[in-house]
Amino acid sequence: MTDLPRPRRPWDRTRPEEREYFDLLGPGLVCVAPGRKPGASGAGEWSPPTGGAWVHVGEDGRVRAFSGKAEVGQGTRTALALVVAEELRVPPTQVEVVLGDTDLCPWDMGTFGSRSMPDAVPAIAVAAAGARGALIDLASGGTGMPPSDLEVADGVVRAASGTVTRPFADLVRGLRHLVIADPGTAPTLVSGWRQAGRPTVDLRAEEVVTGRQVYPSDVGRPAMLYGAVLWPPSYGARLRDAGLESARAVPGVTVVREGDFIGAAAANLPDARAALLEVDARWETTPQPAEREVEAYLRTHRAEGDDWDTDEDRVGDVPAGLARALVTVEATYRTAFIAHVPLEPHCAVAEWEGSRLTVWVGTQTPFRTRGTLAQALQVPEEDVRVIVPPTGSGFGGKHGGQIAGAAARLARAAGRPVRVAFSREEEFRHAYFRPMSIVDVRAGAARDGTLLAWSFVNVNGGAAALLAPYRIPAREVSNVLSRSPLPQGSYRALGANANNFARECALDELARAAGVDALELRERNLNDERLRAVLRRAAARAGWTPRNGPSGRGLGLAVGLEKGGRVATVAEVSVAGDRRVRVERIVTVFEAGAIVNPDNLRSQVEGAQVMALGGALFEAVHFEAGRMLNPRLSQYRVPRFSDVPRIEVELVDAREFPPAGAGETPMIAVAPAVANAIFDATGCRLRSLPLLPTGRLPEPTAA
Repeated sequence: MTDLPRPRRPWDRTRPEEREYFDLLGPGLVCVAPGRKPGASGAGEWSPPTGGAWVHVGEDGRVRAFSGKAEVGQGTRTALALVVAEELRVPPTQVEVVLGDTDLCPWDMGTFGSRSMPDAVPAIAVAAAGARGALIDLASGGTGMPPSDLEVADGVVRAASGTVTRPFADLVRGLRHLVIADPGTAPTLVSGWRQAGRPTVDLRAEEVVTGRQVYPSDVGRPAMLYGAVLWPPSYGARLRDAGLESARAVPGVTVVREGDFIGAAAANLPDARAALLEVDARWETTPQPAEREVEAYLRTHRAEGDDWDTDEDRVGDVPAGLARALVTVEATYRTAFIAHVPLEPHCAVAEWEGSRLTVWVGTQTPFRTRGTLAQALQVPEEDVRVIVPPTGSGFGGKHGGQIAGAAARLARAAGRPVRVAFSREEEFRHAYFRPMSIVDVRAGAARDGTLLAWSFVNVNGGAAALLAPYRIPAREVSNVLSRSPLPQGSYRALGANANNFARECALDELARAAGVDALELRERNLNDERLRAVLRRAAARAGWTPRNGPSGRGLGLAVGLEKGGRVATVAEVSVAGDRRVRVERIVTVFEAGAIVNPDNLRSQVEGAQVMALGGALFEAVHFEAGRMLNPRLSQYRVPRFSDVPRIEVELVDAREFPPAGAGETPMIAVAPAVANAIFDATGCRLRSLPLLPTGRLPEPTAA
């Protein structure tokens, strides 16, 4: 957690030359990489850029780099430190990366969508490369040697001949030197990396394993109180009225009502919760469909005013293509609402100093949260500081500022810092879920498996990975959003989970119907050579052979292309006599451009495989009348150690391409590979996730 003091105004809202870099960070050199859209507004005021980065080289030779991303367990901090270390030719341990502090970091839209590497790496590399050039210029001015005769290595600027060596610390001592990097500054070519691209242990690994890492749940402030919130009894319920007299009579408790918000703060959490039990709240609820009715509801209740419910892709004549096809498949595939289940539930600590607010919160969108807080609390945005300590996972579930707003309201009323955190049950009941999807597919192919026609409609799931990475001459692809009966939002890989599941299962069904090997069908129709390469490597490593029919043990494969990453997964399953299914082995080959930290990338991919197994096999939200019915880990099944198969991950380091994100794409081929393997083992085609909520195959139905 950053311990840097607060500037007069947030640096992203202040011109670079007006920022007090050296007052807060100490003398030295600062290089700023401008954001993507600098310029003046129509009113003649300076308009802050979006994105960018800055780097400070201090008198002690240490380097601080600033990016607007947040660290939620994905390893961004270490990856960016490696990039800075590469540009400045210093050890990564000499680099501190400051993330997710809205007063000190450049503006960023948020840490989601596998955008940390594509967004942050180019900017921070330019800032560090600009700092390297500035250090060389300083050494040149001090020695009279031309910059072309100088180089940076091991924290010094030296002559190629070795006759002159100037440590960074000596070059910047006493300076307050600000440099704006030319956006055209060329970072080190990936092919020339010496530190980035090598296996590196997370720079804070020791703090994590020893318990010294400070997460949002660990933040404490002097005289801090503990807050609790009165949440609605069901989704969509609105507060009609509330009697607070009894609650406010509880000694030592501050009770707040602002609009629909009611909360309490006390010296301990039990007292705060006890006060809320005294609130006489009257709620207005709206009818909500039951779980058994939800598919019909989603199909008939389209979201209003959303421009995503239009055709995404329409080419050729699909009915004519289907008529020409000798092999067709028509099926519906479904995925359930599922929960994020982060290791660390939502937590925030808020503290006011006069009219200025600081909130420590686990969020993936610190700058959006800053704006939300300013609007909700009716204070200027520059008076709100959001700090994101390293956070115990998000998976797309920590985009909002709901918990931060609760802590801020209570802290303002109590006049003391307040901590608000979800219990595990509150995390289940009052966060949002991955959307349920209903995907209707009609597909046709020639006898040899050549795809001819494709109709693909996703209801409610989202547009990620909606378009197929296959050559299909006639296709209609649509994404239709619905009015959900449950709160829904971003989830790791978004709609790519559902779209890839439906597509890769439908292709498997086509291959079976045509009598063509599933690997052969994909190779024949893929239109992406990088994806074809990972498919071949996965099949070879898994020992793929053409399938011969149910044997109680099966292989299934699937591929996916999303967020610049390519993935191929082969799953192996076994089925016992009692119809219990076990995933025995998963082989995944993944390519996402140049690899910055192979150790971390491998961990990301392995973690994605385990998380994807939960959604594939047994995770599902059960609900009635807008209320979750299984809001405990004893009721909501996530993968256990006993569920985890042998996982083999092969990484492809494609250095001719820039780094792409890796947090999401490795998930999307697991569920279809498992479903296809179950069919191979048993002849039973399962088209709904979770595939095995009881762990066993469903009993055959009578004809």
